[in-house]
Amino acid sequence: MATILHSSLSKDLSLILNDADDFNVIIQVGEDNNIKEFRAHSVILRARSSYFKSALSNGWVTKKDGMYMYNKPNIAPTVFGIVLKYIYTGELDLEDHKGNDILELLVASDELLLEELFEHVQEYLFKKRATWIQKNISLVLNTVFKRMCISKLQECCLKSICANPQPFITSESFLSLDKDILYILLKREDMQIDEIIIWECLIKWGIEQTPSLGSMNNDRTKWKKENYEALKKTLDKFVPLIRFVEISPTDCYDKVRPYKTIIPNYIYDQIEEFCFKGTLQKATILPPRVGKIQFESKIIRKKLIYTIINWINKKDVKNVLSKKDSLYKFELIYQGSKDGIYNHSFKKKCSTEEPILVLIKSQNSRKIFGGYTPVGFNRIMPRSIYTNSCYMSTTDSFIFSFEKNDDNQNNQKISRVKSPSYAIYNNYYGNCGFKFGDSCLYMQDSILYVNNVNTKQDSYYEQKLKCTGTYTIDEIEAFRVVIQE
Repeated sequence: MATILHSSLSKDLSLILNDADDFNVIIQVGEDNNIKEFRAHSVILRARSSYFKSALSNGWVTKKDGMYMYNKPNIAPTVFGIVLKYIYTGELDLEDHKGNDILELLVASDELLLEELFEHVQEYLFKKRATWIQKNISLVLNTVFKRMCISKLQECCLKSICANPQPFITSESFLSLDKDILYILLKREDMQIDEIIIWECLIKWGIEQTPSLGSMNNDRTKWKKENYEALKKTLDKFVPLIRFVEISPTDCYDKVRPYKTIIPNYIYDQIEEFCFKGTLQKATILPPRVGKIQFESKIIRKKLIYTIINWINKKDVKNVLSKKDSLYKFELIYQGSKDGIYNHSFKKKCSTEEPILVLIKSQNSRKIFGGYTPVGFNRIMPRSIYTNSCYMSTTDSFIFSFEKNDDNQNNQKISRVKSPSYAIYNNYYGNCGFKFGDSCLYMQDSILYVNNVNTKQDSYYEQKLKCTGTYTIDEIEAFRVVIQE
């Protein structure tokens, strides 16, 4: 086996960099009063960077008397010094450097196609300089969104904002936020803030971004028709991203209605309908942000949890959730791919009397099945004392099916319990994973049995799924359902 001795190699290359007497490249970096020349060796630059390999081979640079002359005014001397040391020695120490320099280093390493350096610097910023990122979120956002490859840091910034949006969106720097970044931000489902604040800040941003308005003309009482038309043009693609159903009727009247002329008619008509009726017959405006609901699943998309919440609340599937509706946290307590798709593993994780939601994805089928029990699956009840003690009674359980994450409400079927005394089989005595009714929907290790057709075999649930058969379980999840304060 070969012995790898890198320490002396790194040290020798460092000496070549710091005391170069046979260099053949001069790189001038920086601009204005912050300019510096670095001496380097083309053979090392070519070997370590595909960017320099192309630059030094394809006539991108000036060559005079055998010396390559190269200018990079967009990279600061401090940053390029770090880059050059990494190229020669592979060494990198960022602890004593300012956040701005590290951010510039990230951009430079991307431009110079130094993938290893880029990944390390992005990870370092993400993990070690999170506080600096939060304090300089506007600078970081505008920097990283110019380069789509910096995806991890982009997501870090967006999550940081969404976890506590108010300090950022009410700040002065928000008013100069790039329109493309704003669009991405408003599309997010995890903005943890009252929607009326988002609306007010969007209006302020729009006024600042509209040439005929701005800080010199932000008094709405003095606006003319053309001022409203100009603001409408600025906010045209942003207004449909506001979740108006989360705004109270009072705030809609006081803070949304004054800007009625900038809101598309079809949206404003639905805002009025929702304010008056509390529901929408045919909604095209966006529902509440699902990020406010704690739910992560490998089986269904997050938007489908609205349907399930409406079913739990005994509301129509078309109901648009509002602040009047009960919302829930869905805490994952069992996942078949992780815990094993067996009766005993399900029972071990779900041995509780708390509300549980079960989701099942079957192999070689578009169907996704599920069930909700408000009483759990396990209760210690001696048979000698209670009649029908093999069952747990509830009036609120139900089973359902989706068609492969389809949003089409025609493919979302629910069957509610008809015989409350036989709603949920008590798994304290059972030898299955779970069972709704007698045989309506139950798990036997990796097999799911479904019997919900118009027969007398199991009349404990409504027979609206119109489905019977056995399915091999591909994935199964169980969630503890907790009402959200």
